[in-house]
Amino acid sequence: MMQKCGILGLIILLVACTSQKPIPDVSGIKINLKTERFEQAFFSIDTLQVNASLQRLNQQHPGFAQDFLFNILGTSPDSAVNDTRLFIRSYRSMYQASQEKLKDFATIEKQVRRGLQFVRYYFPQYKTPERLITFIGPLNSYGNIITPNALAVGLQVYMGKDYPLYLSGQGQQMYPLFVSRRFEPAYIPVNCMKNIIDDMYPGNSAGQPLVEQMVEAGKRQYLLDQLLPELADTLKTGYTAQQLKDCYASEKNIWSLFVINDLLYSTDPNMARDYLNDGPNTQALGEGSPGNIGQFVGMQIVTKWMEKNKNLSLDALMRTPANKIFTESKYKPK
Repeated sequence: MMQKCGILGLIILLVACTSQKPIPDVSGIKINLKTERFEQAFFSIDTLQVNASLQRLNQQHPGFAQDFLFNILGTSPDSAVNDTRLFIRSYRSMYQASQEKLKDFATIEKQVRRGLQFVRYYFPQYKTPERLITFIGPLNSYGNIITPNALAVGLQVYMGKDYPLYLSGQGQQMYPLFVSRRFEPAYIPVNCMKNIIDDMYPGNSAGQPLVEQMVEAGKRQYLLDQLLPELADTLKTGYTAQQLKDCYASEKNIWSLFVINDLLYSTDPNMARDYLNDGPNTQALGEGSPGNIGQFVGMQIVTKWMEKNKNLSLDALMRTPANKIFTESKYKPK
């Protein structure tokens, strides 16, 4: 069941912006990972013989073909033939564009594989996925999926921020610019690792005091940083370079917002919505600020705590109560 430029040049540029930090040598860790271009097989279906084609598709991509039809495409056994024909007709132009945009998936596969090496290094008991499956689903459907043995990537949300459908009225209704600007291939490894983190540590912080929810978000961000240490922080946070720069420059003022307004121990779900959800900005901090500012604060708290607990494993970090991390960090930016 499911749970939820040339790209190389772009990645090199973004990597160059990351800070220098010690990185474990994981080169000797072997990862079995095979890329399967499911969308190529799906859009090769003979629309005059859909039933037979779908049976072959299921043999070629066991498990995922069923997930795609019934969970991603949202069809049913009775309507699968008609829905398949309609989807192929509606999305063929996107498929053709995707084969040009993402013709060479080797760089992305290499980065995902690299991330999985760090997963295996830090979490040797975790069974890493062995398949990296690409597909094209409905625009309003899943972008990244983890199954028992695969990471699946919906290319419909990685066509580049200037893809015309994203900028259309329909596209902007679903994905405003602050979301669609991240519909770049460079975000694929990040979102794959986020799915693995969610698989290992399902989120359960809803309803907790705001500061604890921020720390929980910070723990995930800290872990993501360890799994993808060579990727730019802009990719991992989802902030723009200017937003991230401003966050560090204004760290004291950001923290003061929560302290002065007595927000840290609020359990009001509206506070979590305002400070821990994606958005064009954080209203209380002005137009140039990023949404989800609580992620940044939580990351700073966790980072300070980990500086005092350098020998602690990442698993121990993830299992440490958020209130303990906050209290012991004595976080107070200057």
